[in-house]
Amino acid sequence: MKRLLPIAATAAALLAVPTTASALNVYAATSLTNVMPEIKRDARYSFGGSNTLQLQIERGAPADLFLSAEPNEAQALYREGRCERPVTFATNRLVLIVRKGDPKGIGSIYGLRRGGLNLSIGNASVPIGDYTRRLLRRLRLSSALTTNKVSQQSNVGQVLSQVAFGAADAGFVYTTDARTQTDRVTPLFVPKWAQPAVRYQGCVVKRDGSDSAGAQALLNDIRSGRGRGLLKRFGFGLPPKA
Repeated sequence: MKRLLPIAATAAALLAVPTTASALNVYAATSLTNVMPEIKRDARYSFGGSNTLQLQIERGAPADLFLSAEPNEAQALYREGRCERPVTFATNRLVLIVRKGDPKGIGSIYGLRRGGLNLSIGNASVPIGDYTRRLLRRLRLSSALTTNKVSQQSNVGQVLSQVAFGAADAGFVYTTDARTQTDRVTPLFVPKWAQPAVRYQGCVVKRDGSDSAGAQALLNDIRSGRGRGLLKRFGFGLPPKA
């Protein structure tokens, strides 16, 4: 079955949640849009850029569990006393996607050197944008951000949508996102040695009235054999078992 584009999946996930006020509130990175409802269907999900979700929690959003696409956001909340100690539960890899069939003839990540392309990336404050800039620096391709027309997005789902629907010629997303739109985008090779270490971390949010027991139970389920199996099926990498 075709999977939802992350930005569209948010509404779908919310619609699937029971109307009871007791549903667990999970704030999760956009790249987890498809897998999390498979791990737990009866939760209320808010998907978005990890930095945006962190800010919402700092401002008192009713989150019970926070799942971030990089450690920075979860660790910041931990240092502020807003969540329990974060744990790593998944990994990922970056990939350059182009429109299906590569109509611009980009060919490889090094094809960005020629310039003149419409390139979509995450902004610098969101994990996918930070990882993209690290990747380009390792490849000595940072000039691609000045020789191409770059549009910056607030989450990885927006980057995927721009390429999938033709608003951009190419973009950097996680490999798990590219797998959801194989009929619209083509992934291009990115050298393994240049990949940044993409680590997802989760933490139980500390606030008055939170369902900390429910949040811890879900975090345990994500790290269980069943949860790891689902993450692997959706293309995520796995950290060593704790």
